[in-house]
Amino acid sequence: MDIAKHWRQRATRYRLEGQRHRATGEVRFPPQPAALGESADTWETYALSGKGEIYSFSVIRQAPTGFEHVAPYPVALIRLDEGPLITAQLTDCVEADLSIGQRVEMVTRRLKDTGEDGVLVYGYKFRPALG
Repeated sequence: MDIAKHWRQRATRYRLEGQRHRATGEVRFPPQPAALGESADTWETYALSGKGEIYSFSVIRQAPTGFEHVAPYPVALIRLDEGPLITAQLTDCVEADLSIGQRVEMVTRRLKDTGEDGVLVYGYKFRPALG
């Protein structure tokens, strides 16, 4: 893993930071550079609440290389309260208890250990809302 890239993405991974359009109020995630013709300050950093609901979900039973040890695991499209639709792994739940429209909240969890360089990569996942 490129440690510099990991460092640059820390706000997005750990705090669920997106962007809000200064004129329209539109919220997007993940943050993106200004589009052609846009001023650099068109979008401002915006802290997302980390709360939303399951829009759709599936269970990965044949995991990609490197993730076989955690299969099966649920992944979902989450509609955040602020509007963006994001993809995330679900945690702290039982498949039979998941449903469309279920309230969820973001949690920070370890995603992987990069091995020899000693970098532990953390990121966001979602779990059923506690309250």
